[in-house]
Amino acid sequence: MTFPTYYIPHGGGPCFFMNDSRGVWTGMADFLRGLPSALPARPKAIVMVSGHWETDGFTFSGADRPELIYDYSGFPAHTYQLRYDVPGAPGLAARAAEFLRADGLAAGVDPGRGLDHGVFIPLKVAFPEADVPVVEMSLDRALDPALHLRAGRALSRLRDEGVLILGSGMSFHNMRAYGDPRATAPSRDFDLWLTETAALDGEARAQKLERWSEAPSGRFAHPREEHLLPLMVAAGASENPGARVYAEEVLATALSAYRFT
Repeated sequence: MTFPTYYIPHGGGPCFFMNDSRGVWTGMADFLRGLPSALPARPKAIVMVSGHWETDGFTFSGADRPELIYDYSGFPAHTYQLRYDVPGAPGLAARAAEFLRADGLAAGVDPGRGLDHGVFIPLKVAFPEADVPVVEMSLDRALDPALHLRAGRALSRLRDEGVLILGSGMSFHNMRAYGDPRATAPSRDFDLWLTETAALDGEARAQKLERWSEAPSGRFAHPREEHLLPLMVAAGASENPGARVYAEEVLATALSAYRFT
């Protein structure tokens, strides 16, 4: 049994656990909540790449019981009391790092690293029981898309071992543009390019993703690419065409999630 990989949105801060009277985050939460039912089985573990952790080379969290990192600010007090007491998987972290090193990539394990909100917030929605072990993976701070595609390829064998690989970011991440109607059209342009690119097979897709900044409104959608690069890992772990599995306009911008089988 081979697990698919996903690139998912993690929302804004602890958005799913706050009053949302306008329903801004309802559709995204529903998508995340439905993620387990779209899998071929319950995963044995999750390796999750976050747009909120950058290191020299790639690093995997190796704690037995990872703490939470509340790396958001200005939110209600109760959101800093949220718990997600999920087990870690130090052995999996070590193996994942070794797979990357075997492919010539710099990789290691941080035994003290906790889970940032790009990980625990969406997982608290998707897997609320907190009973699936989680390893967080960093971005390489060089932010080279080709490196992240290679990292995904190196991790691809985990898919046959019951491990779910998730990239956590936002397909549009221009903080100054959220809520501005002028952002809607260019965000749609980038979203269309991203969806068409995701649907290509492995090599053709990789060639286009490496040049994502040349896409229509690419740099407008991502002034800095840390929230897009988790997609590269998820896409790199599959040679098959991907598909958009969630699409919505949130805060006047087009957002999507993708699945790679």
